[in-house]
Amino acid sequence: MRKAVVAGSFDPITNGHLDIIERSSELFDEVIVVLSHNVQKNYLFSLDERKSLAEEVIAHVPNARVVAVSGGLTVEAAAQLGASVLVRGVRNATDFEYEATLASHNRVQNGDVETVLLLSKEEYRFVSSSMMKELARFGGDVTPFVPSVVADALQEKYKDAPERTIKMDEEITDVKG
Repeated sequence: MRKAVVAGSFDPITNGHLDIIERSSELFDEVIVVLSHNVQKNYLFSLDERKSLAEEVIAHVPNARVVAVSGGLTVEAAAQLGASVLVRGVRNATDFEYEATLASHNRVQNGDVETVLLLSKEEYRFVSSSMMKELARFGGDVTPFVPSVVADALQEKYKDAPERTIKMDEEITDVKG
């Protein structure tokens, strides 16, 4: 049985993440979605919230499950979970360079776990959790980029954000030249 890990902070999980998880589920017998928690990072959603959102979003993927991990290296968590593969999504050349470097380091740490890179679909190349948080904070529509449960959760988190209100110090006049 081939197990694969798809790891990330998923703060929050996006349609791009979901696509990588779904495609991984077609390639491997079991996909373990590992939610990493780094105490040095500031998260919008708590670990429990991120886990709950991820579980709801992947509920339709029969061979996928979610595990929260705190501390240690992802490659070692994968090995402890019995996975022989780390699947990583790649959106662009910058992601590729980063992931190739990370794969090399992971191979040194644990040569029994291979890294597989999946190219993001075109419609997800510009989707990131950070961008979704910024868009939601300013009142933008995130529904094309995240599952509906995540859009609702973002809306709730930012419902009182002062950035949602446009304030101007002068009136705008229609200038036609």
